[in-house]
Amino acid sequence: MILRDSTKSPAFVEGNKHNLQTCLSQTPGHARPPPPPPPPRSPHRIRGVTTKYTARDLEYGDIACLFNSTTLSLTDIPTECYTANNSDSCQALAYNGSVYCEWDRNGLGIDYQVIAGPAFILVFTFMGVILGIAADRFNRARILSVCSIVFAIAIILTGAVKEYWHLVLLRILLAAGESACNPMATGILSDIFPEEKRGLVMAIFNWGIYGGYGIAFPVGRYVTEMNAWGLGWRVPYYGAGVVALIIAVLMTLTLREPERQAIGEESTKQAGEAAEPTWKVLLQPRIVLLCIAASIRHCGGMTFAYNCDLYYREYFPDYDLGWWLFAVTIVIGSIGVVVGGVVSDKFVAKLGVRSRVACLAISQLISTPFAFGSVYLSPVGAMVTLGISYFFAEMWFGIVFAILVEITPLHCRSTAVGVFLFVMNNVGGNLPILVEPVSKAIGYRESLFIFYAGFYLISSVLFFLTMFLMDGPKRAPRDTGHDNPAATLEMVTNGHGARGLRV
Repeated sequence: MILRDSTKSPAFVEGNKHNLQTCLSQTPGHARPPPPPPPPRSPHRIRGVTTKYTARDLEYGDIACLFNSTTLSLTDIPTECYTANNSDSCQALAYNGSVYCEWDRNGLGIDYQVIAGPAFILVFTFMGVILGIAADRFNRARILSVCSIVFAIAIILTGAVKEYWHLVLLRILLAAGESACNPMATGILSDIFPEEKRGLVMAIFNWGIYGGYGIAFPVGRYVTEMNAWGLGWRVPYYGAGVVALIIAVLMTLTLREPERQAIGEESTKQAGEAAEPTWKVLLQPRIVLLCIAASIRHCGGMTFAYNCDLYYREYFPDYDLGWWLFAVTIVIGSIGVVVGGVVSDKFVAKLGVRSRVACLAISQLISTPFAFGSVYLSPVGAMVTLGISYFFAEMWFGIVFAILVEITPLHCRSTAVGVFLFVMNNVGGNLPILVEPVSKAIGYRESLFIFYAGFYLISSVLFFLTMFLMDGPKRAPRDTGHDNPAATLEMVTNGHGARGLRV
């Protein structure tokens, strides 16, 4: 979940100091028709939160009339700032002799879209495929270590940029470094841990996503506002980059390439059986349908991530729900992703990989009505239903990659993860752009019903259909012992016909 610094929204309240207790004890404000939502944010979290400050310092992006008062709320002012379309009319907006708007850069516009979208997404997805292929042929631990160092250096240098084009180049470098993480780490973890722990391991690994989402909000917003050493928005990048560099160095010194293991379905194949070409593996109906379902689910999650802060600021302008969103993301989301891994591990030993897909379908189905409530109800109901929805909805991420590594053979496992991420990020990450035109036609809240809660439901149906394409539980061959599967029955001819001898 990404917490937007929605400065373009007319509901932007920079100085709002209401806490959650005040919010939940008051009646929700009147919901006004919102302006079109700003463009989607990139997967890199601090960039989204600090965009306004960066744009003002480096002088890029759109200029707009923004609310700028620490003493007034939107319910007090006679005319909202976004109605002014030039500097003079913006400065003329006043209440009781006090100007409450400012004409300044809002951090959005085509310049922001370039660094948030193509400069990151295209490089991230294409490099993910390339590095996934490399991971199936070379030492994954070394590649991951080098890419992690590149990623950390790019973050540190971002804090030192002086020009907009510096920012673009470093976004490209950062995307290249980050793209190695999932294909490499997924393959390494699947070789280190056994099947009965794989769902939990993938869940814990992907917990980093939710931790990153949540931490980006207080670090990107409040640390920037502290203006430590007069560096403002640059401090979060220096701090995050130094931490990333320390972790990358530790990983370089401690991580070793594990022996590659045949896991999941591949472990039951007969010795000497020819390996399928990579393209045939990737075009299996079950992998294609799993990828489509994951892309739809990713779109639902990204739609909420791109719009949650904007939506709650717009419909409940006098309430600061930021810390509650932080708690839902980093606490409830983390619990949900771990519980999903544990539950799928409990069933996979008895019911096979099909049970993991069933967990996906059921969890997304349960989360759907609560997701609907999180954008329909008043603040109390919205936050309660959001917490419940998030618990079940976020079970999916660790499970889906546990499934993927268990149904793809060893020789193309990392390639499959890279291609899977390429499709999922490009489809699921870009479909939320449709929220803007749809919101103009039927309304902002209604568009979220479709692309957020509705896509949760659609993904549940697709995961359910995928379940029938998966293999069931492993069955011991007839020539194996019940107590000791390693004991086999060989048919030996001894002159009296073929008799089974236990050896």
